[in-house]
Amino acid sequence: MRRWAVLIGVAIVTGLGLAAYRNLDAPPAWLEEPANVVGAWLGKSANSGAILVSGNIEAHESIVSFKSVQSRIVELPFDEGQSVKAGTLLARVDAADYNQQVVIAQATLNAQMRQLDVAEQNVDATRRTVVSDEADVALKKLEFDRAQTLLNKGAGTVDARDVAETASKQSAAALDRDKALEAAADKSVALAIANIGSARAALDMAKIVLDYTTLKAPFDGVILVRQAELGEVVSPGAAIVTLADIDHVWLRAYVNEPDVGKIRLGEAATVTTDSYPGKEYPGRISFISEAAEFTPKSVETHAERVTLVYRIRIDIDNPSHELVPGLPADAKIPVRAPGQP
Repeated sequence: MRRWAVLIGVAIVTGLGLAAYRNLDAPPAWLEEPANVVGAWLGKSANSGAILVSGNIEAHESIVSFKSVQSRIVELPFDEGQSVKAGTLLARVDAADYNQQVVIAQATLNAQMRQLDVAEQNVDATRRTVVSDEADVALKKLEFDRAQTLLNKGAGTVDARDVAETASKQSAAALDRDKALEAAADKSVALAIANIGSARAALDMAKIVLDYTTLKAPFDGVILVRQAELGEVVSPGAAIVTLADIDHVWLRAYVNEPDVGKIRLGEAATVTTDSYPGKEYPGRISFISEAAEFTPKSVETHAERVTLVYRIRIDIDNPSHELVPGLPADAKIPVRAPGQP
């Protein structure tokens, strides 16, 4: 009986071994799961109805700086992480020098306006002189004509005629001189008007530069970095704060080359993060790169590094400001058949 029991046990073990050998080409399901996990990095999913991509949240960022002014910061009311509205004062520098430039420009404008008044008075005076000269010329011509008539009749003298002729010529010369002075006075008025325009432009420019001493937020956003400190002397173009618009953010991700034909611009996507488990953020594909590139270095294996992928962008509304720049996130994109609109 013992011998028969041993023989039966050997037969059972041998049968199980043969069965396992015949099924070596069908590995158990748990061996397939790591492949699915790696595939998710490259835009694949175990769910054949969607593509799963991973990436980081990004936002529009602007490095805000002073323009055309160099001075000491006297006001810096916001710190990193604070939200600001468009037009909010972010920083202000000492504006004493630029205020004085405005005062000087205003004084120059006032002087030019007074110069215009003087030039206009000169024009009025020369015009009156010309009118008087014209009357005198007319009178002297009559006297000369009378003296010539008397001489022709024998009742006058040559000396009287010559004196009248000389007076007439002198009166005409005086008229020509005063007309020239009138023209010069007119040019003085035009020059004064031009100087006023130049002075007014200089005043406007001084006021513009004075306005540059205050730095205001160009859009609603959050201060990511504050590069300057109170009391620091800053130069034009030096970074003061980095402002990010996190009301509207996007996810930068990559899709495998074979999967590019399965997605479309404007297609909806669902974004999730580990920071807020179970919460979904609706998004929409707004960009698909036209050129392929290699998988980013964040995917470490050689097989994945040599895989060609296409960069995509998924826009997301972020009114709660939960999604911040740099936050890792995943997105699920419904699969479309190639050629399907």
